[in-house]
Amino acid sequence: MSSIVEAKDDRLQVRLNAEAKTVLQRAANYRHKTVSQFVLTTALAEAEKVIRENEAVALSAADWKVFYDALSNPPAPNAALRKAFAKYQKSAE
Repeated sequence: MSSIVEAKDDRLQVRLNAEAKTVLQRAANYRHKTVSQFVLTTALAEAEKVIRENEAVALSAADWKVFYDALSNPPAPNAALRKAFAKYQKSAE
């Protein structure tokens, strides 16, 4: 663990009913954490999971081979691609 202490300047406020707070307190107690620590670690873990699910691409072995082959041996540029590239170059000037 790093010996550098990171400043915690940002704050997140959540309004909840008494029942929800009790549930969070019970769960935090089981993890030997404060409610804030429990909520933060749980929310971050879920956030990372959601990001992975939406940003990572999983391919089967067959699909990976097709993808890799397309990257390794791309087809020659056709007329439409050459036209699009020329248009891009012109707009970048």
